Amino acid sequence: MSIKDLLVMSVPVKNLQGKRVLITGAGSGIGKATALAAARDGAALVLTDIAAENLDETVAEVKRADGKILFHRAGDVSDYEWVRRFAQQVDAEVGVMDVVMNIAGVSAWGTVENLEHRHWKKMVDVNLMGPIHIIECFVPQIVRRGRGGHLVNVSSAAGLLALPWHAAYSASKFGIRGVSEVLRMDLRRHKIGVSLVCPGGVDTPLVGTVDIAGLDRDNPVIQREIGHFHKVAVSPEKAAEAILTGIRKNQFMVYTSFDIRFGYFVARKFALPYEIVMRIANNRFDQLARISGRNLEDLAAPSDSNSSSSTTRQKG
Repeated sequence: MSIKDLLVMSVPVKNLQGKRVLITGAGSGIGKATALAAARDGAALVLTDIAAENLDETVAEVKRADGKILFHRAGDVSDYEWVRRFAQQVDAEVGVMDVVMNIAGVSAWGTVENLEHRHWKKMVDVNLMGPIHIIECFVPQIVRRGRGGHLVNVSSAAGLLALPWHAAYSASKFGIRGVSEVLRMDLRRHKIGVSLVCPGGVDTPLVGTVDIAGLDRDNPVIQREIGHFHKVAVSPEKAAEAILTGIRKNQFMVYTSFDIRFGYFVARKFALPYEIVMRIANNRFDQLARISGRNLEDLAAPSDSNSSSSTTRQKG
């Protein structure tokens, strides 16, 4: 390998025109927005999502916009046997991918005393093992073909920073970050680029469905905080454009907003200020939990004026 090869890598996928592109999680959020954007750029799409109805809606939208769908099938990327069969079908009917995008993901937050084993397992099964299954079943073909390609893995701000209550989620997102950093080096000799997408707040359906262990999502205080998140979150479309730009420029780190880029810079360069900010954030989350808990207790406890009738109803 020459000195030039060590320093510079030519862009493997300069545009998506006519390229075969696999996208997981294409039924909603960033996955759907990326599918629509890639179709506008001329990609020929292979799509999957665990929700069949949502996936069908995305396929219909792509077709209405004169986009090209090569293959689509609903399934669970955390199920290795399903992914293996899916890959065999795609290989037989479509051929080798040019771009593989691991976008499907789920989220759960909570403190260690509130998180259950199912939370930890689901995060790792879907967010880490899901992409690994896709990589196992689709990337070796790109290597053997020898014409290069591109791999996109979606991590998170929680894959870069110690966000409060994100231990289970971060386990999966730090994991896919590690996988991506190694594959970036391993696949370079095969002219396969790797992008690690680290979104901050993105206004997707995941925000409304995230499982927050030990917290009442319907509590007005929590609802206000979620409302604040929606105000600062970027759109899925903006995140999708960042992903496609990352492919066209062969960028490894892809940010969807400046705040995460800045936060990661601070974490690496200024350890103590970063720790102080994270402690403040953690205290804020703890305060929210206490407020939510108090409100729940207030709702559960009968007042003096109606305690008798309440007891009667409970007995009845």
